[in-house]
Amino acid sequence: MGTITQRKRKDGSSGFTAQIRIMKEGKAVYQESQTFDRKATAQAWIRKREAELYEPGAIEKAKRKGVTVKQMIDQYLAEYEKLRPLGKTKRATLKAIGESWLGEVADQDLTSQKLVDYAMDRIEKDGIQPQTVGNDLAHLGAVLSVARPAWGYEVDPLAMPDARRVLKKLGAVTKSVERNRRPTKDELEKLIKYFQKVRDARRQEIDMVRVVVFALFSTRRQEEITRIRWAALDDQEQSALITDMKNPGQKYGNDVWCHMPDEAWRILQSMPKVADEVFPYNSRSISASFTRACHFLQIEDLHFHDLRHDGVSRLFEKGWDIPRVASVSGHRDWNSMRRYTHLRGKGDPYEGWEMLEEVVTGPVIEAQKRVKRHA
Repeated sequence: MGTITQRKRKDGSSGFTAQIRIMKEGKAVYQESQTFDRKATAQAWIRKREAELYEPGAIEKAKRKGVTVKQMIDQYLAEYEKLRPLGKTKRATLKAIGESWLGEVADQDLTSQKLVDYAMDRIEKDGIQPQTVGNDLAHLGAVLSVARPAWGYEVDPLAMPDARRVLKKLGAVTKSVERNRRPTKDELEKLIKYFQKVRDARRQEIDMVRVVVFALFSTRRQEEITRIRWAALDDQEQSALITDMKNPGQKYGNDVWCHMPDEAWRILQSMPKVADEVFPYNSRSISASFTRACHFLQIEDLHFHDLRHDGVSRLFEKGWDIPRVASVSGHRDWNSMRRYTHLRGKGDPYEGWEMLEEVVTGPVIEAQKRVKRHA
């Protein structure tokens, strides 16, 4: 039976400390105490808590030392990366969560309210967007989803779903804003002419002329372009093995053979064989070069990734069906592909495009003949 002790506080008020001590064979095996402002509340707590502790396994559960969110994250990172590398963004996000005040919260104390508080702090104090909050919680959710079944930690399985439901109603969690930006033919020609001038002046070691146009016709991301290898081309099928293709559930080891449309295949075959990779460049350097060119040419709000949007939309405009377009883009479902599809009309907007011939038959950058891979 629990006991209640009345004590005077420094401010003159009274506190009622309820203490529970459970004995077995004359020895105390567990004790717990909590202080309340009212005696009736202390008595109610004793009755409720004693009933809980007499449940099978309750004492063992109460005696266990919890682990913090940071410890769960660290364990997840260590064990997950034994199987496959983790994306830099996800790793950085989880590390940041672990170093925040949420990282100090114990597993059994992690509630939907604390998750909501963390999300609102990120928006109000850090000034981040709701879609970023959604990404943060998605990454943490991956940790929590394995913490209970795999490691036996006391994680409330409803904490994250409940928090996301509340935040969604508050408008604090949203999906990423879908872009519908496609380059115009005039913008593309300005970019190509700019890169041609840079190439002819021998001020660049990356063949951005070919890279930009290949990205459009192949629908490949910049990282995927730099991973295409000569040994992973199928001449008969006119396809290339795209390694580690981005996928929400499998970023690494997701290798897919993708068909290369005629225009992309011609550009690819026009590249000199100076390295194992067809485009032996660093993807970040490609992105930086593209961004500088857009800034110089005053082309507003155009990203390298928008070339993929344009390429996928073009195939639909040509009249290709979903499976045929997917054989090029590598998409697994229509919902994902829909985000990349922003049609302007019917027919191939690049049919008879003279600039393509200039790109395919244009000169090769001299640096490619002696440099294997540019940083």
